[in-house]
Amino acid sequence: MVAGLYVAAGLVTLLALGATARHGLDRPGVALAFGLLIVVGELARWGGGGDREPAPLGTAGALAYALLGQAGGQPSQHGVAQVVAITVAGTLLGCVPHVARGQGPSLDHMARRVLSVAFAAVCFQPLYNEGVVQRWVGGGAYYAVLVAGLLALTALCDAVLAAAIAHARTRWPFGPLLRDELRAMLGIGSAVCATGAVMALAVAVAGLWALPVISLPLLLTQLAFRRYAAVRATYRQTIASLARATEIAGYTPHGHALRVAALSRSVGRELGLSEPDLTVLEYAALMHDIGQLSLLDPVAQGATAALPGAQQRRIALLGGAVVRQTGVDAQVAVVVERQADPYREQPLTARIVRTANAYDEMAREEGPQGPLAALERLRLGTGRDYSSEVVEALARVVAHSGLSRGSAG
Repeated sequence: MVAGLYVAAGLVTLLALGATARHGLDRPGVALAFGLLIVVGELARWGGGGDREPAPLGTAGALAYALLGQAGGQPSQHGVAQVVAITVAGTLLGCVPHVARGQGPSLDHMARRVLSVAFAAVCFQPLYNEGVVQRWVGGGAYYAVLVAGLLALTALCDAVLAAAIAHARTRWPFGPLLRDELRAMLGIGSAVCATGAVMALAVAVAGLWALPVISLPLLLTQLAFRRYAAVRATYRQTIASLARATEIAGYTPHGHALRVAALSRSVGRELGLSEPDLTVLEYAALMHDIGQLSLLDPVAQGATAALPGAQQRRIALLGGAVVRQTGVDAQVAVVVERQADPYREQPLTARIVRTANAYDEMAREEGPQGPLAALERLRLGTGRDYSSEVVEALARVVAHSGLSRGSAG
């Protein structure tokens, strides 16, 4: 699936570059202006490529060029091939400094941009150049609605591509992945689409002088999102540091909280939880053992899954009380508090934390065959202590990761 997208993007790029080299550039000044805008957008790239839209200004410029029919009142007539060629050239030039630092865009982002921009250009350029758009909608408000509608359709296409790539790589359910991509569009994605639409409409009337004026708000929005992402990263690091308190005090083994958090998030993905629920789940898993700090004597190896139910619930309630005092989201405290309840009364997130915690403890106890033995013990406990749905999702996660063939560490 992913290889097919790479091949498609590569073929589109080669055809576009070949056609542009053969026929030359239409209105080179306009092409150069949009190419420079894409370069600047790439130079302002933020993150290491893991963000959904790391170069919003470059993407907005490419989409605006794909939906540009006029520049300063004069027809552009640049066509689909030139749009793709300028997009690829600007993206590659702007990525050079990032690639030199080892932080260039991923192939996934590159393929998605090429295919999405090509999709937008194919939907608009032939119809505009042949006069169909003018006959159908003319100008004014209807023309603006058409441009905005095509951008929304392109954004949907990009979301489908992103979800399909993630599904092919992880085998997580496609539906929840697409839902998360669509939700992400309400953030920086909506700013990209709005800026792309305004750019295309403003340049058509006012000319290229509109580009720097319209680009500034998106750059400021990008800066705000960058700061927001930094705050979220710091918030998670703070929670992880709090979770390590049980390790430092000798109540839990090294890395236990991080392993349970990683397993819980993967199981949540497998079961189709949304991104906000996954965040709550991860934070709760990181802090699930913090109630052990109330014990006078540590439990051997921090193995709370083997304790009597009443003691497990006491530790869970104390842990939830501690979480509430830290100022962390109250939903996280609820999951921590309810991880030791009878599983039929638990929310799904608490069932996942309970199962992931037990798996890590059991796998550690059983030596080299720990993962397989732990899964078998969990399956034997379904119907009494663990949800069969969660246990089977965990088994699939373990199989995907290869942990079932070796030690859990």
